[in-house]
Amino acid sequence: MKAIVVREFGPPEVMQVEDVELVGPTGTQVLVKIEAAGVNPVDTYLRTGIHAHAPNLPYTPGKDAAGVVEKVGDGVTRVAVGDRVYTAGSISGTYAEYSICDESHLARLPDNVSFEEGAGVWTPYATSYRALFQKAEVNAGETVLIHGASGGVGLAAVQWAKNAGLRAIGTASSEEGKQAALDNGADAVFDHTDEDHFSAIHDYTDRKGVDVIIEMLANVNLERDFECLSMFGRIVVVGNRGSVEFTPRQAMTKDATIYGMSLFNAGKEKLDAAHKAIGFGLSQGFLKPPVGRSFPLAEAAASHHEIINSKANGKIVLIP
Repeated sequence: MKAIVVREFGPPEVMQVEDVELVGPTGTQVLVKIEAAGVNPVDTYLRTGIHAHAPNLPYTPGKDAAGVVEKVGDGVTRVAVGDRVYTAGSISGTYAEYSICDESHLARLPDNVSFEEGAGVWTPYATSYRALFQKAEVNAGETVLIHGASGGVGLAAVQWAKNAGLRAIGTASSEEGKQAALDNGADAVFDHTDEDHFSAIHDYTDRKGVDVIIEMLANVNLERDFECLSMFGRIVVVGNRGSVEFTPRQAMTKDATIYGMSLFNAGKEKLDAAHKAIGFGLSQGFLKPPVGRSFPLAEAAASHHEIINSKANGKIVLIP
């Protein structure tokens, strides 16, 4: 089978298509025929080798995908051959024509969700679910600011927030991105390239501030987030690409709480809760994974450049 293989850490070009032996599943393993694989920012961090969970070389990237169960091991009880599934992990990687997963990595993909949409389910929706409900513990009626609301995690957070009865404010840097956030339910969207957008957000809330901030780029925004955070507000750091100069007195003055989170750290109980909520949301239709752009498997390097350098607008996926 064809698969992307990384033999050294480095830039996107270290990802190359190779012919890889197709092995069968054993025990609780499942062989999934990949119809679409999701590309996430965390994939780019892992590829550089500097991430805390950097894999051993060589490896095939990817944890998110959607496809059809091809074969099952003799210990599998949760899925059957022919089932449509999305993946929340992979033993062999998902940037490939087939992937070996443990059955615990898989969940049923409702018939109303396409494979390309399914490839954008797990990391965006589980991350935003964990940030909003398991970390910030949001309550209906609160106001949440979602930085980078036009990306995969951002749009997922907007959809969760609106279904939970929150007022959702987003930021984006392009007209297309701002419209995408509005189309997915955001009440207002501000241009985060505007130096004064924090003040504008504060004014929009009648100077009460936002109750929760979902922070996708802490090294850029964290110091200034307090300009529009309410008293006793909560900030959940979901993404970061560098160091930041930070004045702790800002957190003291507003009696604020700053949470760090990584989906890698969530325990089984939290992950099971996320799967259950995602399955319900997909089947009910209030969760609708937006697909931004699709690339063929051979253009995996281009997809990594795109997700880091572009003004994100929905999920980027690879088609084997």
